[in-house]
Amino acid sequence: MPFINVWIHYVWSTKERRPLLIPSIRVRVFAHIRENALAKGIHLDFINGVAEHVHALVSLGADQTIAMVAQLLKGESSHWINTEGLLPAEFSWQSEYFAASVDPAGVNRVRNYIRNQEEHHRRKTFNEEYQEFMASRAEPRGE
Repeated sequence: MPFINVWIHYVWSTKERRPLLIPSIRVRVFAHIRENALAKGIHLDFINGVAEHVHALVSLGADQTIAMVAQLLKGESSHWINTEGLLPAEFSWQSEYFAASVDPAGVNRVRNYIRNQEEHHRRKTFNEEYQEFMASRAEPRGE
């Protein structure tokens, strides 16, 4: 059996970054995403967010890809939100998402960052955070 130690920090937002995930809905959505991840064999280590976006820390399995996990978490949860009628209008996530590898030595730091999202976003907007994420990504390699 292979030993895999690949951690991914995902960030995705509501469509048009609308602040739809009020605290009472957010708690239900995150609980459902955890249940769905467990049922799909996805090791969702930590999830949290604020009204317009979500952060998740996932340890990838040997047969999982970044894109597959994002689709399973985002696609199924938006379907569930609509089926449950949690919002008065149809809900969807933005099609894009951010995914970055996490050094295993930094997993606790990322967990704490995700845990403290509400505090973090009292000081910094999602747009500012997104711009920092994009600025910190490595330059693309030539083909």
